Amino acid sequence: MPASTPPPSVSRIDQARRWAASHVWTAPLWLVAYLTLVAGPMVAVLLDPTPRGVEFVWNVSMALGLAGLSMMSVQFALTARLRAATAPFGADLVYVFHRYLALIGFALVGLHFLVLWLFYGDALGSLDPRAATWEMTAGRIALLAFGLAVVTAEFRKTLRLEYGRWRYLHVVLAIGGLVAAVAHAVGTGRFAQMSVGTAVWAATTGFWMALAVWLRLARPWRLRRRPCQVVEVRAERGGAWTLALMPRGRPAVAAFSPGQFAWLNLSPSPWSLRDHPFSISSSPTLLPRIEMTIKPLGDFTGGIARTPLGQTAWLDGPFGVFSTDRYPEASGFVFVAGGIGITPVMSMLRALADRKDRRLLWLFYANPEWDSVAFREEIDDLSLRLDLTIVHIVEEPSADFPGLVGRLDETVLRGHLPEDPPADFRYFLCGPAPFTETAEAGLAAMGVTPSHIRTELFELA
Repeated sequence: MPASTPPPSVSRIDQARRWAASHVWTAPLWLVAYLTLVAGPMVAVLLDPTPRGVEFVWNVSMALGLAGLSMMSVQFALTARLRAATAPFGADLVYVFHRYLALIGFALVGLHFLVLWLFYGDALGSLDPRAATWEMTAGRIALLAFGLAVVTAEFRKTLRLEYGRWRYLHVVLAIGGLVAAVAHAVGTGRFAQMSVGTAVWAATTGFWMALAVWLRLARPWRLRRRPCQVVEVRAERGGAWTLALMPRGRPAVAAFSPGQFAWLNLSPSPWSLRDHPFSISSSPTLLPRIEMTIKPLGDFTGGIARTPLGQTAWLDGPFGVFSTDRYPEASGFVFVAGGIGITPVMSMLRALADRKDRRLLWLFYANPEWDSVAFREEIDDLSLRLDLTIVHIVEEPSADFPGLVGRLDETVLRGHLPEDPPADFRYFLCGPAPFTETAEAGLAAMGVTPSHIRTELFELA
């Protein structure tokens, strides 16, 4: 660290050390807990003697169904926004897990049905719900509901489903599918009829019901005591808009680390499912005022510019580990932002400037055009308050553009970063996936270890 750089405050160093030390253990513990919840029903089956005459393929089908149902039930935990569970990984990464694990869970449930259909057609009975037993019909309803939940989530934009309506549909399909699946398992599964199996199914049902109550009822009930209102709607370059929020009583967000995000709900009621995740673009020093800079890219964000002053708003947060505050002992930071991916970076730069931090900083900022560079003038002002090197990259330059033309790649990074960057530098990347993947590859080629790179997912919902 340069001699002119004042060390971070002892309290922030201690806080970051405590966070790092605790999450060395909590991350593996949460992974073990997840595996336990998923594999628990199958392990319970092994505790009971297997009846005679049961074939191996039949057992495989039952195991697939149990594993799939367990994974689907735990999906509620991954979207419950439990800070203790998301802190070791980052809420954005947990939502990626949710997406891909849902696909795997549905595949397992589908294979459960396929194996029975191919080898034990008689056991399935009639596919006509008028002739089939209720428990078999429940299983097929569950399979259909899970399938619709996965398809509508993966292809929401292709199907042109408005986000708010899709959220309601997704919740109904997920809860309905799980209720039907548990009813099917209890009604037909010989495993579920065992003493241990019955206890497992009861625990599974109670588990997801408790999470559903927490996320859809208890959490909004707590949020209702912390309403906000929109006090400013400010146009930014590039078509982005900044919403400024102030509490109507107690602060909606008591504290946050620069770079974190929160779920914003502009509905009259906190129980609405029309909340969206956005990075906080303001510095924590502005609290209780919170600013979020949003670019109109979808059905919800398209109306941001028309948000009336005084509009009621609800904030659920903060979340995320994309923050310089996690690394108070780093001697420098490198920020790589693409387009509106600058918003969490602005929060960090503003906070560093407010704290009079003089550590070495680089900002690589890529945009389609020079006139679309959000916060262009403020970034120049921040460079006077910080030891900040700015590298603008645009694809279509104007006559007055002073930066690089083209796209960010390894050559650009090597041309502006130290030849041998200090080992304690930290790197923050935010932008569209192809952009951040290119930046990650370039940094890796320069010898930067993956553990020193933090990438914020550009889109959660």
